[in-house]
Order: sequence, then structure tokens, then C-alpha cells
Amino acid sequence: MDTSKFNDEVYEVVNLIPEGRVTAYGAIAKALGYGTARMVGHAMSVMDHHQKTTPAHRVVNSSGHISAPDSGGGRWRAEMLEKEGIEVKNGKVVKFRELFWDPSTEII
Repeated sequence: MDTSKFNDEVYEVVNLIPEGRVTAYGAIAKALGYGTARMVGHAMSVMDHHQKTTPAHRVVNSSGHISAPDSGGGRWRAEMLEKEGIEVKNGKVVKFRELFWDPSTEII
């Protein structure tokens, strides 16, 4: 598998996540039709986070938890979500199921 192609496809999906909504690593993998949640997580970890146009903060795990919530990156993601009106408590998105955006409905 060409990881750079996969990563680019992950970033394309992440760019589709509407403001005020979140999705999960596994949902992105499922929408793309290949790869795993772990591969999506890896793609997100190697992304250039200085490039602020990709809303990486909108991707959480399948139970709504932010990865590494106590790290600097985790705190940044929580702050960005809260700026969008998403409540985060103890590293978890409150009302995750209501705010969940399913990328498979947007990907053909």
C-alpha cells in the first residue's frame, strides 16, 4: 500500500468534517474502504500540524476520547473543539453520538 496516497486520502476526509462535528479514526478507515483505525491514527500523527487548515482536532477515538488528552496536543485539540462549541469533559467529547459525523455518507 502506498502510505503517502493513503495519508492524503485521510486528510481529504478530515477536511470534509463540518465545524462543530467530530468523527472517529475507524470511521475514516471504513469510509475509505481500506486501512484501519490505527493506520488513520498514524496518518494523523505524521501530518504537518503547523498547516492549520486540516481540522485534525475533529478526529477522536470510537468512544469520543481525545488521544493523549493530558499532552500538549491533547489540550490543544480540546481547546479547538470547545471553540467550535463542542463540550469536552475529562478528555472526552460530551454528546459524542449526537455530534458524530459519518464520513461514509459523504464518500462515494
